Amino acid sequence: MKVMVMVKASPGSEAGKMPTEELMTAMGKYNEELVKAGIMESGDGLKPSSQGYRVRFSGDKRVVTTGPFTETNELIAGYWIWNVKSMEEALEWAKKCPNPMDDEDSDLEIRSFYSIEDFAVADPDGTVREQEDELRHTLALRKAKVNNYLFFSGRCEEAMNYYEKHLGATVNMKLRFSESPDPVPEGMLQAGFENKIMHADFTLGDVNILASDGCDDATSFSGFRLTLTIQTAEEAHKVFDALAVGGTVDMPLTKTFWSPLYGQVTDQFGVGWMVMLPEPQCE
Repeated sequence: MKVMVMVKASPGSEAGKMPTEELMTAMGKYNEELVKAGIMESGDGLKPSSQGYRVRFSGDKRVVTTGPFTETNELIAGYWIWNVKSMEEALEWAKKCPNPMDDEDSDLEIRSFYSIEDFAVADPDGTVREQEDELRHTLALRKAKVNNYLFFSGRCEEAMNYYEKHLGATVNMKLRFSESPDPVPEGMLQAGFENKIMHADFTLGDVNILASDGCDDATSFSGFRLTLTIQTAEEAHKVFDALAVGGTVDMPLTKTFWSPLYGQVTDQFGVGWMVMLPEPQCE
């Protein structure tokens, strides 16, 4: 169940009064608890209505009014988007919130979102639902994170050391096959590769690059893959299946120790992809 939790405006917030250091600290801790509980999707504070606008619709006319707006009790100063099991759960979390207006009386208003199912009567053939599904898919992909993944065929550590020295790269982490939390399948590695780099992460300029030695030294440089990190399993399966059309599934989507869902596929154009969900957050 998705809800919006609105912080109603007050005379102080409309006057542009900034929160105290104590309130900022308390709100930061509260938001951290929401994130750890898997409830918070987003949240932001809003500037006073004096910096806002309203657009009034009357037939085909559009009238723009500049703030401030006088109905303080109708305005909001901030909001959260939460995913909760019930309105009762939302209320319990709302009651734990620090007073958002500090030394003023204040209100939180909780409103649940409509779902596309609520509009079934106005969409008898499902056309709008299908359009909404496509839009959600597009939005999910726009939030996806893409990285280059380089395979060095046994020279990964040498390459990263070289990039550190000559290009100012920063190595963020290295994991060797011998350090893998899960046993490496028998026969997968070339003899002598046990201490090679299974996975590494380094930064070059403002770009984060992933790297590995791969499983053998069959070629001097075995190429690269693009990693596509997607937020939901449903979208990951949809993207993976689309990339597999006319291509080759190199590793089916499956749970790994580094991702709840991970797979490799080479598309019909010869581009290699790694599709995955983000690493779960540590509690």
